[in-house]
Formats: sequence, C-alpha cells, structure tokens
Amino acid sequence: MISEVLKALSIQAVNEGISTGKHWLKGIGGHIDSYSPVDGQRIASVTVADKDSYEQVVATAQKAFAEWRQWPAPKRGEIVRQIGQSLREHKHALGQLVSWEMGKSLQEGLGEVQEMIDICDFAVGLSRQLHGLTMHSERPGHRMYEQYHPLGIVGIISAFNFPVAVWSWNSMLAWVCGDVCIWKPSEKTPLCAVACQHIAAKIFAENGVPEGVSCLLTGNRDAGEWLSADTRVPLISATGSTRMGKAVGAAVGARLGKSLLELGGNNAIIISKEADLDMSLIGAVFGAVGTAGQRCTTTRRLIIHEAVYDAFRGKLVKAYQQLKIGNPLDTHNHVGPLIDKDAVKNYLSAIEQCKAEGGKFVVEGGVLTGAGFESGCYAKPCIAEVQNNFAIVQHETFAPILYLIKYKTMDEAIALQNGVPQGLSSAIMTLNLREAEQFLSQAGSDCGIANVNIGTSGAEIGGAFGGEKETGGGRESGSDAWKVYMRRQTNTINYSKHLPLAQGIQFDL
Repeated sequence: MISEVLKALSIQAVNEGISTGKHWLKGIGGHIDSYSPVDGQRIASVTVADKDSYEQVVATAQKAFAEWRQWPAPKRGEIVRQIGQSLREHKHALGQLVSWEMGKSLQEGLGEVQEMIDICDFAVGLSRQLHGLTMHSERPGHRMYEQYHPLGIVGIISAFNFPVAVWSWNSMLAWVCGDVCIWKPSEKTPLCAVACQHIAAKIFAENGVPEGVSCLLTGNRDAGEWLSADTRVPLISATGSTRMGKAVGAAVGARLGKSLLELGGNNAIIISKEADLDMSLIGAVFGAVGTAGQRCTTTRRLIIHEAVYDAFRGKLVKAYQQLKIGNPLDTHNHVGPLIDKDAVKNYLSAIEQCKAEGGKFVVEGGVLTGAGFESGCYAKPCIAEVQNNFAIVQHETFAPILYLIKYKTMDEAIALQNGVPQGLSSAIMTLNLREAEQFLSQAGSDCGIANVNIGTSGAEIGGAFGGEKETGGGRESGSDAWKVYMRRQTNTINYSKHLPLAQGIQFDL
C-alpha cells in the first residue's frame, strides 16, 4: 500500500532534496534516510543541501522575487487556488504519507492536508484584500495613506509534528503577499516536504511562475543556521522547541531581521465544578493523546475543581483503559507511535522525573513491545497527579503524559493555568457565564489562544494561531497574520502649490 502512495506523490527510493521549483539540485551534503515510526523500516532517502547548493537556491529566489512581486496579487491568488485544488486531488495519498512518515493517525494526517486546503482558500480571498489605510493630513492639499509591500525571501523552518500544514500556513500567505519562500523541513519528515514541492512545482510550471518562488532546502541544523544568519532573508518563520526558537531569534535579531516564532506549549484545561463532564472528557482525552502528545497544542495539564476531581479522574482512567494503540493507518486505533526512539527516551525520562518529584501515576506509562510494535516507538498514554510547580510540569515533554492538578477557586485555577513559562493554548470547561468571561478577561488566560467548552488542540484556519511568553509571540494562518510577510509604508502626497511643513514649522528661504 505505501508503495502506491509513494508512487502517487513522485517519491523515489532516493530523492533530491534541494529544489528551486523548476530544477532539483545535486547536493553533496550527504543524505537523510527517512524511517517510519510505524514499523521502524526505511521508507526512502533524501539528499541534503551543501553550502554551494544553498547559495544557488538563495540566488534563484532573489531573482524570482524581482518578477513575482510585480504579478497582481489576485493573479498570485489564482496560483494558490490551483495549488489548493491539486491538494484536494492528492489529499488521501498525502494524508497517508503524513501518517506513515510522522506516525499520527490517518484521520489526523487527512486533517492536516485539509488544513492546507483551507489556508489556500483563505489566501485566495486575501489576495484581493491586502489593504492599507487612509488618514487625514494636518497640511492642506495633502493626502496620507499606508500601503503594504512584499518583504522578499521568507525562510520557513518547520517541525516534524505538522510536516506539511505549517509550511502551507506560511507559504500560501507569503505567496499572495508577493514573497518567495525557501522551506527547510524537519530532517525527521523530509519525504512529506519533497511530495509538497512536487505538487507546488507542477502548478507553478503550468502557469509560468518564475523559478525560485517555491524552494526546498532539505538539510540538518546547518541549513537552518544558514537561513537564520542570511541578511538576504528578511523573515524567518520557525516552528519548534523553545530552545531552537531562542537560537533562531538570536541569530535573526543580531542582523535586525524579522522572525515569526511558533514554539513550545504547556497547555491546560480548567475543569469547572459547573462543567459538562462528559463533553469535557472528549476534549481532554483527544487533547492529551492526539498525535501521541506531540502537538504544540497538546493538553498537558488538567486543572480540576476539587468538587468534581474524583469523579472526573475516574472518567479519565476508564477512558484511557479503552484507548487502542497501534498502526495509525488502522482507523480502529486512537494512538500511534512517537516520532523516534529519542522521543521515547524523553518520555521515559519525564515519567521518572515526575515520580522523583512526588508525582502519583493513576494510569501507568511504558513502552509497548511485541507484534505490531517492532519499531519501539509506541508509548502508553499515562496520567499523573502532580503539583504545578514540579520542574517536570513546568517543562514541555512531547509525549502523551497528562498531569492532574486540583483547585478550589477560579482565581487559583487561572493562576495555575498561567503559572508556566509557555503561553500557547488554554481552555475552560464551564456552563457558568461568569467563569467563562473571567477566563477570557484581561485578568484571565495569558495565552494566545483561549477557548471555552472546547479543548486546547485543533485550531481552525481564519483565527490567528500563536502564543505568548516562551511560545514566541508569532501569529500565523488567519486574521491579519499576513502583515508579518509584508513591509508597511506610509505615503504622503502634496498636490498643492505650496510646501507647508508638519507641526507648523516655518522654514523660509
């Protein structure tokens, strides 16, 4: 089955990983073998960029920008519309590849491709709405307004957990804005990137889009560092760990470039004593175990009112006993594997640290072995009772470990929710309007996303996605996020016969 998927997406046994859109370049930087966490077997290889091929990619992108920015924005939007249509045609195959190479369930893989389709639709409409503002001048016979222009090259550094969607969030908006993109995908999921590049390149070739508008730069950490330090790349959009984001932000900031950072999350759901507990259970369990706990929006903490704590804990334990773990392409399974054995080591280490700090596990963790689990990457979702100030609770562990914390008052619950370094997603489950409004108020959640009666995981296209504090402050995929891909310019036109100065300054010759 997987061989048919690879064929449909133009994936070979060995793939070139450096592309200017029209040409695939021969890199001499070695190659990356992609192994599926589903069965531990090698899927295919992808060549890695060296400095020479990197320079060729950047030079081609620079040349493309000079032409692409001259295309009318609605015409650029038409290209994105066609990419969206091609993604519809390839949705099942690409969703299967995402599931096989990354390990998330097939439903989540298909959902990720649907996010790509949705951002294409959003970007097409946006291509006719890149509007500025007009304002009144204090000087007679003058007109003042703002307009937006494309930045140039946008470097996109994406993570393994969403191997295709995050690229599309950035590239589709950047393209309608008139920018060109260089994508450095995660070295853990390079085949998904190669497949997307094939899809985009075909549409671009059919429409005479200049070579270099869509570039792929497969590589290890070096490639990301080259992009981050390159003054020819005015914007770096980086998704990943807080540690990685701090390094990228420092490199880009040192050259006074712009960065869009989507980093770690440590997300909580507050379960009020006035919550619908059955509905809350669905949000909590999917949020905690979806993508095997490897989402930046994964629910990592449940802050539960003492009056319903025991009852809700019982519901959770029963629900976890019903979870099915295994091959993510089997639709009967709820949880697939972690991305690799390093992730498994981090998961086991976090469990031990939690126990050492006094955490009490009500659902034990562990690694599954035997038939169907030969890759060694299948981890059991587990639940521990903890204190919010435990060092391990303050840390984001990319694994299905859920922490339970008890509270008495809503003020205490909000303080616990906010009492971590990260600030991405948050939620409250309550049927009490006052509690909901308090949670959403200025004195409520300090996260970039705050939900009522839905979980922390699963953002839809249209709203700006991103978070505060160590999450990085970036916003993508909706609202006015397009502005980060452009430079704002204020214009003043004097159509009078005089040259009055602002603030009434007199300057006579």
